[in-house]
Amino acid sequence: MEQGKKKLSGKEKFAYGIGAVGKDMVYMLSASYILYYYQDIMGVSAWVMGIILLIARVFDAFNDPLMGVLVAKTKTRWGKFRPWLFIGTLTNAVVLFVMFAAPPKLSGSGLVAYAAIFYILWGVTYTMMDIPYWSMVPAFTDGGKERENMSALGRTCAGVGSAIVTVVTVMAVSFLGNAATTNSANNVTNSYTNVTAYVAEMDETGAATGNVKTLSGDVSLNVTADKSEFEEALSFNASNAKYDVTAGSLTYSSEGGDALTLQGLDVAKDSAEGEAVICLYVTEDEFSKITDGDSVNISLTSKKEVEREGFKWFSLIIAVLFFVFILITCLFIKEKSTVDVQTAKVGDMFKALLQNDQAMAMVITIVLVNSATYITSNLLIYFFKYDLGGANWQGNYTTFNTFAGACQILAMMALFPLLRKWFSTMKIFYICIFSAIGGYVVLLIMALTGTSIVYPFFAPGFFIMAAVGMLNVIVTVFLANTVDYGELKNNRRDESVIFSMQTFVVKLASGIAALAASICLSVFNISKSDSTYEAIDGSLVAGLKARVADIMANGATVVSGSSVIGLRFVMTVLPVFVLVIALIIFRARYKLTDEKLEEITKQLAAKKA
Repeated sequence: MEQGKKKLSGKEKFAYGIGAVGKDMVYMLSASYILYYYQDIMGVSAWVMGIILLIARVFDAFNDPLMGVLVAKTKTRWGKFRPWLFIGTLTNAVVLFVMFAAPPKLSGSGLVAYAAIFYILWGVTYTMMDIPYWSMVPAFTDGGKERENMSALGRTCAGVGSAIVTVVTVMAVSFLGNAATTNSANNVTNSYTNVTAYVAEMDETGAATGNVKTLSGDVSLNVTADKSEFEEALSFNASNAKYDVTAGSLTYSSEGGDALTLQGLDVAKDSAEGEAVICLYVTEDEFSKITDGDSVNISLTSKKEVEREGFKWFSLIIAVLFFVFILITCLFIKEKSTVDVQTAKVGDMFKALLQNDQAMAMVITIVLVNSATYITSNLLIYFFKYDLGGANWQGNYTTFNTFAGACQILAMMALFPLLRKWFSTMKIFYICIFSAIGGYVVLLIMALTGTSIVYPFFAPGFFIMAAVGMLNVIVTVFLANTVDYGELKNNRRDESVIFSMQTFVVKLASGIAALAASICLSVFNISKSDSTYEAIDGSLVAGLKARVADIMANGATVVSGSSVIGLRFVMTVLPVFVLVIALIIFRARYKLTDEKLEEITKQLAAKKA
């Protein structure tokens, strides 16, 4: 018992926090960039990647609870959590690197199989270490403030890890990729003259107006890329290639400077021989200055190999840091709980949850709270693109997300500890729910009154995202508390079972939110980006020509006023409705107040004495 009463040292707190930093660096890299890597860089189609991600999520629904049971069964001299934490981290780090190091010559079904296998393996191995990481909190802390502080520390450090990857990935990938490919002997330049060139006019919101010119002057195209890229069909745009373009009297460059910047660029070629097609997207003013007989000269330098190499080496760095950080956690965190855990079958797991009414109350609450916030996050990009609009909607979207992410992290680091000095966790939970609801109401009012500048939206963004940040900490604390409650009620500690459900329900909530967002987009005809095209009968040239023809026939995708109103209500009113249900269920079912927890701690201590 003396060991259990010993307060955690600064070294132990650092060890646990640094593990969370590494863990969420890895998670953010995979969650944010796996689709981009395989779709834009490796060439897997978007719908195929969507199927892969869906299959992986369904698999996780079965894998997460099973992993919780395996952890619960484990008994070793190092404890039951740290062995899985070490093994899961090592295997996940290896899989992460392999996943972002796909062989460049892979294509077609082979590449699809590679992406599917290693993404699913990544999810399995991540679960292998994620569940033990959060499950071990009750095993090395006592209830009350110490446990709250460690949960808050873990969530805060996880947010820091996510933020680090969000900020540095693009720059790091570019730096590492350029270093790996500079003066590469594989780089070659090919020139093409059989080129069809189009110029499409874009309005101030960045949407095509329907005005397109086919240029009849001389058109030349020079492409510099890794020689392996010329073995397949070529597809370039402004995001995966550097460009220098002269169209009549106008000069464009991706490097900026005195040159203009294209609104968009598409280049397609099916083979080493034959026709190439280009389409330049320009502003209305620039469109009027380009005549049908103007000549065009385009020089492209592919960034695909730069990004491919950059992601490979960046993922290796993140994988190594991840392993080192978790190794520190394993070496300096000692499990203090010596309570025997009975082996459990999958059926026993659900039985244990049903017997622990407080755990079930929290599981339902977490699903609802996360579903509410994920609905908004899924629809937010459509709000900025089709509602606020403007030529700089992407910049406004990024600015808002940066501010919102900072609010979330600062709320976990500073606001929660500050409020905890005056309020119980129960009261802070209610403060967060009402803060989020108030933020949604203000957001709806601002949207309905036609606010078009991004900065006023920081106000509701603060109330919503600060609440989300603190709720991430609070629900972890509440779940940890239900472990002690379950031990007293059922004579068994079910850390792994309960915390495996946290991982599962967060994924479940994201699935529910994605479904709700998809229904909204379908019902209100909110279109996805109209800047993409697909190959027709295997021909990218035919696909790009068909897209240009569609622009000429239909112009921009029109989002009606009623569609925008529907979008505003779904992304605000629906989350409020879900949060109110969560509040009602929590208030009626969850009973573990600070006083009740103190009573439980004393009763457990008496049983162990």
